[in-house]
Amino acid sequence: MRVFVLVLAFLGATAMPLSAAGTYDLLFAKTALSGLAASAPPTDGQKGSDTLVYDRVVSPLKKGQSPDTDTIGLQLTSDDKVALILHRGPQMRFIGSFPASVGNPLIMYFLESALSDVAKQSGGSPFYMRNRIKEALLKDAEIVPVSVRIGERDVAARQVTIRPFAKDKARDQMGRFAELALAVTVSEDVPGWYYSLRATVPEGSGPEDISYSSAITLTDGGEAKP
Repeated sequence: MRVFVLVLAFLGATAMPLSAAGTYDLLFAKTALSGLAASAPPTDGQKGSDTLVYDRVVSPLKKGQSPDTDTIGLQLTSDDKVALILHRGPQMRFIGSFPASVGNPLIMYFLESALSDVAKQSGGSPFYMRNRIKEALLKDAEIVPVSVRIGERDVAARQVTIRPFAKDKARDQMGRFAELALAVTVSEDVPGWYYSLRATVPEGSGPEDISYSSAITLTDGGEAKP
């Protein structure tokens, strides 16, 4: 997670064309947490109440593997910090704490998790792949208008898609992983800015190769399910 904190610092200090800056601003909106009320911070070793809750489903990278399913809780606290906590059944793992001024850190977790999955399965260099993702974040993206359901209403949103290896010089050596697509659906009317974040790789030709998908989606209204 420290890696993409450094990525944010790098991007913030890099001169960008206006159109590319628009891509970056959509994906890393500093106002993403505006309008959210802070929850009580954890006390006596107990977790505080989640401000937002997201479902996370990671489909298997090989045949025979079961999908990983869990939830991610986002806690915005009164000390101007935001924490991410992974919940899997009764188990809980603290992902990290970040200044609320950087926006919603969920995108950093999403990018780093997808990178780790793809690098491990493909055998490619995570450093090389990380640099290609950084470059893609500084370029024009595919942006399409969509509608998403929040609670009892439909709201207008935008789906921002980048394909970091689409024109990469090493594309031929990457096989199906060269088709990695990172699609993020955002809206100012969605609590926390992000409605969904999805990384996908198509099915390969090998007997063990199946499609890969890592999806993080805001629960209905962003609230914890009973």
